[in-house]
Amino acid sequence: MHKIAFFALAVLILVAAGCSFPKSASNANPTSTGLSNGIIFQNGFTSTLGNPTVSASSNGILFQDSFTDTNSGWPHHLTVNSSMDYASGGYRIYVTTTDLLAFAISGRSFPSNVSIGVDATKTAGPDDNYIGVICRYEDANNFYFFAISSDGYAGIAMFKDGSMSMLSGSQFAPSTAINQGAATNHIRADCIGDALTLYVNGTQVNTATDTTFDAGGDTGLMARANSTSGVDILFKNFIVSKP
Repeated sequence: MHKIAFFALAVLILVAAGCSFPKSASNANPTSTGLSNGIIFQNGFTSTLGNPTVSASSNGILFQDSFTDTNSGWPHHLTVNSSMDYASGGYRIYVTTTDLLAFAISGRSFPSNVSIGVDATKTAGPDDNYIGVICRYEDANNFYFFAISSDGYAGIAMFKDGSMSMLSGSQFAPSTAINQGAATNHIRADCIGDALTLYVNGTQVNTATDTTFDAGGDTGLMARANSTSGVDILFKNFIVSKP
């Protein structure tokens, strides 16, 4: 059985900017099964680094972060809905509200195609979640994301003008490559031209083709709680490199 995607954007909260405002969006394909047709984004995309443009090192690495330096540019964020901060030798996203997607942006500008890798561990909370990475982030309404769930589903999607569209099929699909439950998974996302590819633990699990966003933009991390809150994800070993 496929996992139905979340399709509507109801409210956008700009926590980093210290303000909030409503954002209307269409309820595209609210086909459903227990997931709310509404979603709240909560993000911390502001960085003290001022979105510096990144150049590749001699080994092709554009940016890497072990999260040992708590001032490396990721947001320090806490509200009643979620928290995003450095913790336990990694970067933690904790979602305490149902039907909420929380994401953090690195605060850098990548001018070329990228390959993003990270180790993501579900430390607590429901297996019915979404965990992943973001590429070609233009703003809080426009980016690609690559997600898996702790109950074994994966998919590639995008938000365009605040409305979500699946790209790797009509729904998130099951994958045996995913370590389920309270486990660690290595997530890799390749954004190369119009080709988008998701790998989990070294296995290709999804592909898609899309030309909506040009190569470049920022990268980030995300986690979402669906019908049960308490999704607690620890990210480590974040690397962005030239494909």
